Amino acid sequence: MYAGGLPEVPRHLPEGLVVLGDAGRPLADLEYLCGELHARRNISRTHLVVLTERPLEEHSALIQAGADECVAPPGGDWIARMKVLSRRLIALGLRGPPPTGEEPPSERLSLRDALQALLESTKSDLGYHFFSNLVEHLSRIYGASCVLVGELLPERDSIRTLAFWLNGSLQRGVVYSLRGTPCDEAIRTSVCHVRDGVAEQFPEDEMLAKLSMRGYLGAPLKDGNGNAIGILAVLHHQPLEAEGLEHSLLAAFAARAGTELERIRAHEEVERTRDFLRNTLNAVPDPLCVMDRAHRWVVVNRAFCDFMGRSETELLGCTARDFLPARVSESFFQEDERLFSTGESFESERVFDHTQDGQRRTMLTKKAVFHEPGGGAFLISVFRDNTDRRRLETQLRLADRLSSIGTLAAGVVHEINNPLAFVISNLSFLKKELAQPQILPEALPELREVLDETQEGINRVRTIVQDVKTFARSDETHSGPVDVHQAIEGALRLVRKELQYRAQVERSLETVPAVLGNQGRLGQVLVNLLVNALQAFPQNDPERNRVIVSTRSSSADTVIIEVGDNGPGMSPEVRQHLFDPFFTTKPAGEGSGLGLSICQSIVQSMGGKIEVESMQGQGSVFRVILPAAQARENTAANAQALPVDSKGLRRRLLLIDAEPAVGTSVRRLLQEAHEVHSVQDVRVALNLLSRGERYDAILCDVVLPGMSGVDLLRELEQREPGLARRTGFMTSGALSMPSRELISSYSGELLEKPFEPERLRRFVQRLFA
Repeated sequence: MYAGGLPEVPRHLPEGLVVLGDAGRPLADLEYLCGELHARRNISRTHLVVLTERPLEEHSALIQAGADECVAPPGGDWIARMKVLSRRLIALGLRGPPPTGEEPPSERLSLRDALQALLESTKSDLGYHFFSNLVEHLSRIYGASCVLVGELLPERDSIRTLAFWLNGSLQRGVVYSLRGTPCDEAIRTSVCHVRDGVAEQFPEDEMLAKLSMRGYLGAPLKDGNGNAIGILAVLHHQPLEAEGLEHSLLAAFAARAGTELERIRAHEEVERTRDFLRNTLNAVPDPLCVMDRAHRWVVVNRAFCDFMGRSETELLGCTARDFLPARVSESFFQEDERLFSTGESFESERVFDHTQDGQRRTMLTKKAVFHEPGGGAFLISVFRDNTDRRRLETQLRLADRLSSIGTLAAGVVHEINNPLAFVISNLSFLKKELAQPQILPEALPELREVLDETQEGINRVRTIVQDVKTFARSDETHSGPVDVHQAIEGALRLVRKELQYRAQVERSLETVPAVLGNQGRLGQVLVNLLVNALQAFPQNDPERNRVIVSTRSSSADTVIIEVGDNGPGMSPEVRQHLFDPFFTTKPAGEGSGLGLSICQSIVQSMGGKIEVESMQGQGSVFRVILPAAQARENTAANAQALPVDSKGLRRRLLLIDAEPAVGTSVRRLLQEAHEVHSVQDVRVALNLLSRGERYDAILCDVVLPGMSGVDLLRELEQREPGLARRTGFMTSGALSMPSRELISSYSGELLEKPFEPERLRRFVQRLFA
């Protein structure tokens, strides 16, 4: 119990009960004394009580300054209160206050115990908890009141404590400036030992004076390169004896602490790098994955998880075989295995039918193999969604086609009206002659001639319509062998009206193999090149202007198509930007500048290239170079006529077409061999089937009011799968690619309108087969 001033109070208060008497001094002085006693005690093992008669409102100030309690002075029940507090401390295992103000001697462990403590600290938990155990062990080894371990901050002028043991308890981490401190001395000289008077030897270190420290022993923490990264220090409020062996022991502890700190930093750096990599990959909008040599996914980003519709946890460690259909996953496996074996890079574009949103997606896939220093191989794959881009390209190409058709519309109408004029006249003549009661034998040759002319005119109209339909159709993804000469003739027919009044056409067509591509898209290229050649002529002078179309094969696998003119040619500056989008030399409002850019894109998509040669005053030549393709074996087979067995079993055909006249004409053409039942609505046809009507095959138009032909096929898939496979379709226009693929998977090719009688008979015969 202390009632006087600070001189009689030891620098470190003993454990137990400490009582401060209030002699009536000013409140500020009493607060100061509370603060000093609080600083000199072990908070968890010493109880500070103030005996005072001050009003209750001043008690809070004293408690705020450091007191635990404020009680009444002698004359009340304070003696009983002190006994209760002392008994409580004794029950907690704490000794009461010493009879004098002298401090107890410090207890130190033996060398054997110290080595055992070192072993225990070495085996203790890893991580920051290791440092807490370390400082507690060191306090026992050296019998010290304060032990700290800290790491150097980047500026290297201060440390941040990793663990701070003070008077029997761990304190929260603090930042400790090194300037003028024994810790700075230890870092620079490897070991710093001050037996006594450390506060006087390092007066700039305020912490030493505040904690009343006298003895100090410190050693630096070092990394694997021997650079100081922290400090381990033992401090005591008594003189600290330490010999060479104890210096070595502290150095051993410091080495172990340095190793652990370096390990923690390395682990944290790995964690930061991993988080940085994960965040970076997740920021990439394209799906990305990395697989090991066993084809297991080891890294996936968020976009890949979204694309697969699975979480990262579900995907990691799995393969494509766990989530994709067997046919698709096996294709990926074989492809990836080849890349692992060869080390090559790979790029392709695929259409995925089964995605998270249920939509078909066009994905550009890029894959590359990389090797770890240890020899492990990994395959990184990046997928880019090109669906919108391809859709936009398709829309631009179709817009360009429609623009070309608009430009050629007058000529196309002229080409159709010419044969229509005599077809209509001939039909009127035939109607008049057939109205006669009797046809004379001598009139029959003329009637046959009129009928032949009419049929020839209709064939001309059909050819022109077919050329326009092929040119404008939207099923661009359909690819197959294309007859180059047929594409050229179709393009020339479309621009024939323009050519007739502006230039002469010269053909030099050698026999060439088919090319692999889309006939409509190749026709678009040729029409654009022909129109550009015509527009290059400064005036309409068909006797002088020449357009030269030629084909040749430079080798067995290359086809060259050239469209040249003897116009004014182009300057080098124009040639340099000729294929740039929106570049045009035409006046404003007369050209979009997309024609040649689209031509280049189409040719490149067919695996070819387009070149231009031109000099001012000497005309221009556009050269399209395409890879040849072997015609599919079944192309010729499909073209062969299947014999119609009119003497065999008579079959029943259900015909569905919105035009009654189409049903009547088909019935007339097939009635000798088959029974044809014609309706105009899919729902009527389905009703007939529901009532038990049986048919050997169905011929249906794709585009119908209400339910379409595709709707019919889906209904038949559920009701009568066998009949669905004997259902054929006819069309007079372009189809969407999904509809075309669904129909082709059942009945193969489509019957294009208008159709010839023999083609109709062959098509129906294949349905019955």
